[in-house]
Amino acid sequence: MAKPLEIGAKAPAFSIEGDDGSKYALKDLKGKKIVLYFYPKDDTPGCTKEAIAFSEDIAKFKRAGAVIIGVSKDSIAKHQKFKTKHGLKVVLGADEDGKVVEKFGVWVEKNMYGRKYMGIERSTFLIDEKSVIRKIWRKVKVAGHAEEVLEAVKSL
Repeated sequence: MAKPLEIGAKAPAFSIEGDDGSKYALKDLKGKKIVLYFYPKDDTPGCTKEAIAFSEDIAKFKRAGAVIIGVSKDSIAKHQKFKTKHGLKVVLGADEDGKVVEKFGVWVEKNMYGRKYMGIERSTFLIDEKSVIRKIWRKVKVAGHAEEVLEAVKSL
């Protein structure tokens, strides 16, 4: 297990396919602020609320110079269905092989009703224009999260 990422560290290099057919790689996003948010699964209550909240504020994030990418292990087809169903405006990245969730240390053992299993810990990373991690939110509570991230983006 890699040691947890810390604020001030260089973000791990990543490349992920977005639901829009584009590739999103850290090296290509230099010069932009990146909000990389990891969520467990498309079309589940918390994940839907979080994606809608980020989508509602997308124009504000863009004005602040930020790109938002939501990442889960769901397929592109699932992402597209999820996006269409809820009118989402954020890019959703498909990390089916789990390489990106692994690099960011968000693939963790979870425990629900006494059953242990591996899953994505809802987490958000704010990466600055020079690919440095400026803020990390772990075990995110969805309510108010998008607004909190937006404030952090504006203060960079």
